Amino acid sequence: MATTKRDYYEVLGVEHNVSGEEIKRAYRNLAVKFHPDKNPDDPHTEEKFKELGEAYDVLIDSDKRAAYDRFGHAAFAPGGAGFGGGGFHDPFDIFREVFGSGGIGGGIFETFFGGAGTRAQDRQRGSDLRYDMEIRLEEAAFGVEKEIEIAKLETCDKCQGSGAEPGSRSITCPICSGRGQVISSRGFFQVSQTCPRCRGAGQIIEKPCRQCHGEGRVEKLSRIKLKIPAGINEGARLRSSRNGEAGIRGGWQGDLYVVIHIKEHKIFQRDGDNLYCEVPIPFSIAALGGQVDVPTLEGKAHLRVPAGAQSGQIFKLRGKGIVHVNGRDRGDLLVRLIVEVPSRLNAEQRRKLEEFAALCGEENAPMRKSFFERAKEFFQ
Repeated sequence: MATTKRDYYEVLGVEHNVSGEEIKRAYRNLAVKFHPDKNPDDPHTEEKFKELGEAYDVLIDSDKRAAYDRFGHAAFAPGGAGFGGGGFHDPFDIFREVFGSGGIGGGIFETFFGGAGTRAQDRQRGSDLRYDMEIRLEEAAFGVEKEIEIAKLETCDKCQGSGAEPGSRSITCPICSGRGQVISSRGFFQVSQTCPRCRGAGQIIEKPCRQCHGEGRVEKLSRIKLKIPAGINEGARLRSSRNGEAGIRGGWQGDLYVVIHIKEHKIFQRDGDNLYCEVPIPFSIAALGGQVDVPTLEGKAHLRVPAGAQSGQIFKLRGKGIVHVNGRDRGDLLVRLIVEVPSRLNAEQRRKLEEFAALCGEENAPMRKSFFERAKEFFQ
């Protein structure tokens, strides 16, 4: 069951008629409180922080806010009214943008997140990574722990991410004079761009680390353990916090997003939490009734087939499907019977079957009788 999104005004704790400045003030207070770096032991703060960023991203923009006030969350759903599913900005980029303006500067990072003198501009967040993982249906049904191996940028162990050789220092960038931006003129317009020398940091390292060339990170092969929850669906995306690439010069680690793909099963087809399979049964059991063995993800189950069962008839085995991702419910296994007609008969078998056919009247074939009554006009 999909989680219902909270109202964006409720997320920020503001009324619907507040000004943009009040929205920014509310975001600042909550973003500091729920920033993941300030709450490293609480796994829920990251989702809260992301929710705050999404709400601020919409309500601070007058066009997006107008669309939201009119259509609600549907304004940003794929194919919906308004903005039709345009993506939201990275919540960490929003945080840096808000706290990097309005006179707050880098102090907010040093005060709350232990910047140790490092400016906010220096802490360039590492890239998020995507990994496509293929798992078996059984693993999707019951959950599994996997270990993956990926090559990514990790913190340099020589300079500990500072990007500097031991004993060297940072100096003001001579290109941008510490502003992190350079301004170029294009006709009547002036364009501000990130400084190509310091990459927006405003500082350059006097003697860059020889191992990482001043970036504070190097490529390494990393092993990461992931817990795949029971009931996960095809295409589901799992977020492994801080397992993306390391940031430049001690910047925040990015996240790793794992996209799940489920292998096609040779017996079962999945539809939500339910499973489907086809089980062939002999003609004799279909006619006389009996018990047949049915495969499940947990082994063998027994199905009682009533006399007169028809090919294509579906029987339900309750609770033999997929565990719901919330862990509380479980789907069913739907078994479709396929009555197998003998393809080769010896003389004795043929004689016995002909005797059986002669003994059968119309009362033994009600479906056939009903069909020909409905279709008799086509046989005239």
